[in-house]
Amino acid sequence: MQSHKEQHSKIRVLVAKPGLDGHDRGAKVIARALRDAGYEVIYTGLHQTPEMIVNAAVQEDVQVLAISILSGAHNALVPEIITGLKKAGLTDALMLVGGIIPEDDIIALKDAGIHEIFTPGAGLQDIVNYIRDHAPKRD
Repeated sequence: MQSHKEQHSKIRVLVAKPGLDGHDRGAKVIARALRDAGYEVIYTGLHQTPEMIVNAAVQEDVQVLAISILSGAHNALVPEIITGLKKAGLTDALMLVGGIIPEDDIIALKDAGIHEIFTPGAGLQDIVNYIRDHAPKRD
């Protein structure tokens, strides 16, 4: 049984699937691994607009936004999400991207504000640990 303090301090993670990408098995695997690790996970479902993702992140007051994208539209969608989060005042959230991201795009996404990018083959425990070590602490 967790103490009240442990339950209250659960890390809240939004797993989001922007755009027309119709493949969500990886996002569901990540969501389950994070839940199993004790994180509170909100999954948006498929075909979310950047605005829908920003609204969900703000409404849920998440500490971590994990964007899963396989469609190749990351250079268009991810900066739009980052801009929306900044405008909405959610500036301390840890922002992660997972999916098929070409090496050349990783630097640009990190320059835009993404903290870490996990490409296919990243270990689930590595992702769990990264979030545990880097998510902002909130009361």
